[in-house]
Amino acid sequence: MSGISQDWEPVVIRKKAPTAAARKDEKAVNAARRAGAEIETVKKSNAGSNRAASSSTSLNTRKLDEDTENLSHEKVPTELKKAIMQARQDKKLTQAQLAQLINEKPQIIQEYESGKAIPNQQIISKLERALGAKLRGKK
Repeated sequence: MSGISQDWEPVVIRKKAPTAAARKDEKAVNAARRAGAEIETVKKSNAGSNRAASSSTSLNTRKLDEDTENLSHEKVPTELKKAIMQARQDKKLTQAQLAQLINEKPQIIQEYESGKAIPNQQIISKLERALGAKLRGKK
């Protein structure tokens, strides 16, 4: 046995170093205090408060308050809603029947006739075809 010899040196196996979250753990901090290690505590700015979120919204709120522009979407003109109603009544159709003819919901016809709908050229052209009348003015 000339080339083989045993190594009797101790082998030390250690756990991984604790992660950042584990080092901040209350148990770990207390253990470090007991061991006499130096502990540094740093308070993060705005930690635990909602200040950052609320300050940015106040700027947007101020902009909205200062904005005097009237923002509203286009509505169905009075002439168009009267023309739809007149043409539908001339054909003796109900709103539901007209809606079925143009493959739309009855609510759509209701909105157009009450003037609440946002004008859609496709729907207006479907109505013109179904009613056999020109609803749109000269363009």
